[in-house]
Amino acid sequence: MTSAAPASPAGTPPGPPTAPPGAAPPAKDAAPRSGTEDLTEPKVVPARHYGRWAVGAAVLVLVAQFTHGLVTNPAWEWEVFFRYLLADSVLRAVWVTLQLTAYGTLIGFALGLVVALMRLSKSPLLAGVAWAYVWAFRSIPLIVQLLFWFNLAYLYEELGVGIPFGPVVWSFGTMHLVGAMSAAVIGLALHQAAYAAEILRGGFLAVDPGQLEAAAALGIPRLRQLRRIVLPQAMRSILPNAANEIVSLFKGTSIVSVMAIGELFYQVQVIYGRNGRVVPLLMVATVWYIVLTTLLSIVQYYVERHFARGADRAPAPTPVQRARAFVRTLTSRRPLAPLPEKR
Repeated sequence: MTSAAPASPAGTPPGPPTAPPGAAPPAKDAAPRSGTEDLTEPKVVPARHYGRWAVGAAVLVLVAQFTHGLVTNPAWEWEVFFRYLLADSVLRAVWVTLQLTAYGTLIGFALGLVVALMRLSKSPLLAGVAWAYVWAFRSIPLIVQLLFWFNLAYLYEELGVGIPFGPVVWSFGTMHLVGAMSAAVIGLALHQAAYAAEILRGGFLAVDPGQLEAAAALGIPRLRQLRRIVLPQAMRSILPNAANEIVSLFKGTSIVSVMAIGELFYQVQVIYGRNGRVVPLLMVATVWYIVLTTLLSIVQYYVERHFARGADRAPAPTPVQRARAFVRTLTSRRPLAPLPEKR
């Protein structure tokens, strides 16, 4: 005999069917689907940056107008520009500018390192002398310093070696001691050393002092601590500011034109003083400054990338690597040639 299920009371809907014994219970996450449910995913609509597009279009219009003016305006005198861009006198002036920049950078940062270490010294005398040096050379304009060194013979007719505040054992005249080029190098280097000292001091202070304490506890000499521990880490914060100073020094060499040194800007002045073509000759100097500054920026990029190896385990790709990846992407998307049909 089979027993019937008890009937539900009148007016109440029948309950859900019961599962037979031994059957698995229904999943809790399973939701009943109705026939009218929309199973499509929501449509993603990208944001419209209308302001950004408007500003970009305005910038493109301004760049196009400026380029059109460079090409069509006869006042630029491009034929004169190309005539003197690679002239022998201009190339010799570029070489003098590079020499001044190299000497000023090497001597300036070498002396700046000494001044920075003196400022970080625990000796009040050394720290005070270093602070006074930085204060003095940052306060006096560069052109004034150059003129002082250029007129050294007027200030001191003789220099000698002997007992301090006593008799002079050996002396020599200063009339031909410091020439124009020497005065320029000395002035640029001493001026650069004051700024380099502060840049280096800031980089040294950025290094965790706990590492120096650990190195001292291990018995590592102070000079090796500076060379192997402090400098590699400090260079990450030193390099951007140091590169800015080198670029400023490179462009600041134009100031030595007051001493009639044949650097780039002085030579350009001499040429347009003879032929009266001021604008194209200034463009010659401008293009050379831009080209050499760009080369310095490229060197800065790769040097910073070298010293960032310890901090950045996955450095960003270089422009050359990005270009190669872009070319590979284009070649990989090229459609394959159809296979020949079999006969």
